[in-house]
Amino acid sequence: MKQIDLQKDNFSSRLKEARVAKNMTLEQFYSPVTEHVSNCSAIENGKRKIGRRLSKDIINYHHISEGWLITGEGEMFDKAGPSSAAAVSESYPSVPFFNVNLSEMHFGGQDLFMEPPEYYVNFRPFNDCDAYLPIYGDSMYPKYASGEIIAIREIRNFDIIQWGEAYLVVADERANNIATVKLLFEHPDEKKLILRSSNPNFKGDTVIGKEFIKKMFIVKGKVTRNQL
Repeated sequence: MKQIDLQKDNFSSRLKEARVAKNMTLEQFYSPVTEHVSNCSAIENGKRKIGRRLSKDIINYHHISEGWLITGEGEMFDKAGPSSAAAVSESYPSVPFFNVNLSEMHFGGQDLFMEPPEYYVNFRPFNDCDAYLPIYGDSMYPKYASGEIIAIREIRNFDIIQWGEAYLVVADERANNIATVKLLFEHPDEKKLILRSSNPNFKGDTVIGKEFIKKMFIVKGKVTRNQL
């Protein structure tokens, strides 16, 4: 994958060519490797950048020849390769770690975060996550101490919340563009959520409307830096 320029126009168009060659719809072709199928049409048309992890999953799952992707010559598909299930399993241990403060993060679309990751982590219990991020500050102590690293996975149905669990909530400008990790609790108004620190020294709840939330991630767990 290192020799492939993912942002060249011919890469995106050749993904579409491979899909058409297999006589598959967008849903059939991309849903086995991503939940963001709606973004894949824009990727094929060169209107959206594709991430290295997603491109690797697609290539492995469909046995697309990397040589053909680069040059457009030769066989479109590898004649032999691992099973689809094995290919996807092997591609998942590549969860990116972003070594930045949440307040400085810029959240994008397909790859969730617009900044490049510092490195990738292979830790089996969290290999289904979207990213690792460091925790700064003491508002979530003792659940999460400053300097520890959390593993997060995006959720899309804001009506199904594990109350009392920690989430990364990313809001729009109507809620001052906050990006914060807090415990979530039920609000009497089902259209709102209560955000609460786990540190008793940080008193007072934050109430936010669900409509103001751009993205939300459940915190699946944590690791410390000396474990990475």
